[in-house]
Order: sequence, then structure tokens, then C-alpha cells
Amino acid sequence: MSHRFCQFSDLVENQARGFRSPVGEVVLVQRDGQVYGYQNSCPHLGINLEFNPDEFMDVENHYLLCSNHGALFRVEDGHCVAGPCQGESLLAVPLQVVNGEILLASEP
Repeated sequence: MSHRFCQFSDLVENQARGFRSPVGEVVLVQRDGQVYGYQNSCPHLGINLEFNPDEFMDVENHYLLCSNHGALFRVEDGHCVAGPCQGESLLAVPLQVVNGEILLASEP
């Protein structure tokens, strides 16, 4: 049985939420009707992205932000576009949406 994160409707456009899962802490973000999931671990230091719960986005809600050193990551692919880990990426978490629920997908 797949791990259930939440209902798709629980995610607000261009905002992110953190969840615990069998693969560790995960960040989910909804953008343009799609949901993206990444391990909550900055590639620079291997620490959580946020200081405060569910505060993962920059002030314009355009990029995922590492609060520790200001690295910015594209929502669509987790690629770091600014900061000390520029050129690296967040690790994607496989997701599937079934009947409006966001689930951890098993990898093929």
C-alpha cells in the first residue's frame, strides 16, 4: 500500500508543505496544476531547507528556498539556480495522484 501525503486540494498553488514519509522528510509543492516532491535536504549541507514549519518558498513564492544559506531551487525540477550548491539539485520523490490523493509512488 502506498503512503498517503494529503489531498491534492490541501496544497495551495505556489506554496509548499513538509511531510514525514517512509523515505524521510519530503517537501510537496503545487504549481500550475502539478505536484512536485523533493527530499527535504539541501544538497549543500544535507540539512532541512526550512527554519520554520512549512516555510519553504522565497518571498515571491517562485523558488524553493534553503533558509540556511539562501540557495534557490526551481519548483519544476529541483535544480539549484543560486547559492553555494548552484548546479546541483534536490532529490525528487516519486509521486502519483489517485482520486485526488497524493501518494508516494513505488519506483519501477
